[in-house]
Amino acid sequence: MDSKKNGNTVTINHLPKQHEPKWYAVYTNPRAEKQVRDRLLEVGVNVFLPLQKTYRIWSDRKKLVEVPLLSSYIFVKVTPLEFLKVYQAPGVVRFVTFEGQPAPIPEKQIDNLRLLIDSDAEIEVSSEKFDPGDNVEVVRGSLIGLTGELIQIGKNSRVVVRIDRLDQNVIVNIPMTFLRKL
Repeated sequence: MDSKKNGNTVTINHLPKQHEPKWYAVYTNPRAEKQVRDRLLEVGVNVFLPLQKTYRIWSDRKKLVEVPLLSSYIFVKVTPLEFLKVYQAPGVVRFVTFEGQPAPIPEKQIDNLRLLIDSDAEIEVSSEKFDPGDNVEVVRGSLIGLTGELIQIGKNSRVVVRIDRLDQNVIVNIPMTFLRKL
């Protein structure tokens, strides 16, 4: 970023649009998400790995563990100039692409994921394709501000937050009274 001083005025030349960092989904080796996150953080890459707490049961014990919400996926906020740094991290398989190019993920979808994992809601992930439904926003409760597609199943309301470039859906049960149609 350059800045120039003209008398009392300071003008700042922003980076060109193509050089602004954007979120991208990165596919990792199976069960390598945390290691890849740590390696990328070590080299200065902005990384987001959505984790959810769940109980794992072994024959002798039950333990609360954090597991990736989306298996084999992490998110990085980088510029195209930093792609090589991401590719060089051990455990990275590839960027999620669209028409052969790494596909940027809208900031709102990352914000929605953060909101989900910071809530106390029960979350389930599905790659099932849903028919388009009503777009809704949560207006009450711990998920206020979350937007997504509404799927009505029996007496439960399920909000589906689609992460378009991954063909993944995050599903959460929310009382109908907490929603408003967009």
